[in-house]
Amino acid sequence: MTSETYIDFCFIRKESGGFAVEIDELLKKTFGKKRLNWYLEEKTIEGAEMVVAEVKGMSNWNSEEEAILYIEDHAEGKFWEYIQGYKMFIYPVKRGCNSCATH
Repeated sequence: MTSETYIDFCFIRKESGGFAVEIDELLKKTFGKKRLNWYLEEKTIEGAEMVVAEVKGMSNWNSEEEAILYIEDHAEGKFWEYIQGYKMFIYPVKRGCNSCATH
């Protein structure tokens, strides 16, 4: 079953340049085999770099817990070093309309 997937990640590190490129590579390695796309927004604030990654698409996860387990199994060390927070919503596709599942 496929699910609509929305994940926002916030990554932060000390300013050294090219952070969005590095985050893009980490996301390719982590989610490259999934049908997900991402958009990156990079900011520099008081000697630190921040990248907000908005990940969207269809996945085979049925819950946020399944997505977290996948990320724990597939993300590299730098991913865990940089991540400061996330927000995640997984919406499994149901038969019928989403409000009652019968129509």
